[in-house]
This record gives sequence, C-alpha cells and structure tokens, in this order.
Amino acid sequence: MTENSNCDRAALRVAIVGLGPIGRKVAQALDEGIDGLILSAVAVGDPDKHRAFLGSLRTPPDIRPIDGLVELADIVIECAPSHLVESIVAPFVSRGKTAIVLSAGALLEHDHLIEAARENGGQIMVPTGALIGLDAVTAAAEGEIKSVRMVTRKPVRGLAGAPYIVANSIDIDTITEPLKIFDGTAREAAKGFPANLNVAVALSLAGVGPDRTRLEIWADPALTRNQHRVEVDADSASFSMGIENIPSDNPKTGRITALSVISLLRKQRAALRVGT
Repeated sequence: MTENSNCDRAALRVAIVGLGPIGRKVAQALDEGIDGLILSAVAVGDPDKHRAFLGSLRTPPDIRPIDGLVELADIVIECAPSHLVESIVAPFVSRGKTAIVLSAGALLEHDHLIEAARENGGQIMVPTGALIGLDAVTAAAEGEIKSVRMVTRKPVRGLAGAPYIVANSIDIDTITEPLKIFDGTAREAAKGFPANLNVAVALSLAGVGPDRTRLEIWADPALTRNQHRVEVDADSASFSMGIENIPSDNPKTGRITALSVISLLRKQRAALRVGT
C-alpha cells in the first residue's frame, strides 16, 4: 500500500471576489500553478472590464455573481470593498468551507461570521498581509501579552477619502510635514480607516483584541511607502518589528499583501509548512 499524496486528493477549487491589484496577482499565481488548487470562478462588479484579463489566463475561470460562487468553490478569497464581506463569507463558512478575508476590519462588525464558521465547521483565514511578526504575536498570546502598540506612517494620498478624515474635516492636501492624525484603538481605526488599517485589525485578532491594541496613524508627505512598526510586551518576550511596504497600483495597498495571500494558498496542500 502506498502513502497518500497530493495527487490522491481532488484539487481545492478557489474563487476570487474582486480583480484589483491583489485579486489579479492571486489569479495569475493560481493560473500558473499552485499545487492542489485551481482557480474555478471569480465575481466582479463589471465583468466586461475584466474579460480581456481573464481571457489571457491559460484556464479562464467562470464569472459568477457572489451568491453563485459557493457551488463552484471550496475556498473564497475576498479582495473586495469591506461592505461586501458578509455576503462573500457567510455562504462559505455556513457550509463548512473556507473564506480568506483581507478586509479584516469588517470582521469586527460581523463577528457572527466567526460563530457561523465555528458552528458549521468552516474557517475564516486572515492573511498576514502587509504586516510581519503575526506568528510571534499569536505565540505570545498563548501566554500573557501586557501591551501591543502599532505606529503607522503613510503617504498622504493613501489616506484620501477615509471616513475619519472626512468626518474630522482634515484637509490632507495642506499637510506639509509629518502629522499625527489618529491615536486610538484598533477597533476605532477599523471604523475610521476601513480601507487602510486592516493590518491593525489582523494584529489585534492575533494578540490582545481590538480594544486593547493601540494605534497611531501619521500622515507624512515625504513618504512614498507605507511604514508600520509594532511593539509588543509579553510575559514570554518583548519585541518590536517594522516593515516598509512598496505600494501596489492602489496606494492604499502594499504589493506584499497579494504575495501573502499566495503564500497562504501554497500552504494549503504543502508537504512542508514553515511558521505557525
């Protein structure tokens, strides 16, 4: 009798919602080949806009509405506006399937999705994304974490249109030197900067929660890259970590975010997995 291998198992079918810079990069990686996975379907707001791209793939996926994906996929990847998270995630986790969520902040508003996954054997995965060190934070959380603080510095244009900016009438076009525009909790940041600070929510979910994770946001006109620095004080270790992300075509999103999703997908059927 031979041992089971990846070849003995059916490929996991993957659907993607949204074909912006992240969704396209992930779709290309799946099309080029990730062991044990296939790109089966996509959902997009304007199908005609993406037909040329999808037609360039070796195996073009089906184009379906969001509510039609669950029949065609085992895993769904959310690369969409945060207000769509519930409609994307709920059908999958309620049927014991997997949802990879990039708009982590939306999970704080829809925590019933986590309960639905628990009750039905589904799973919600939040990729590391544009942050580093989540493995260390999750390990420290098995003991006692005393404090977590994150300082984010962003190019001014990457903050344009954020609800917090609009609500507080902050004229970002007049910022000529580094300015601290926010100091609060990860939960508050998720509401005020839903397209910018999913990394802070991911950090909070890995550690002490959104109400105990503190965050500063600085707008810096001299920067061209997003910068994040995290400081953790725990009974097992005290550590700090920093990252400077190169933006994608969307200034609110770093290039490494798509690569983080691809890395997560490769682990699904990998013979060797490194890191928790």
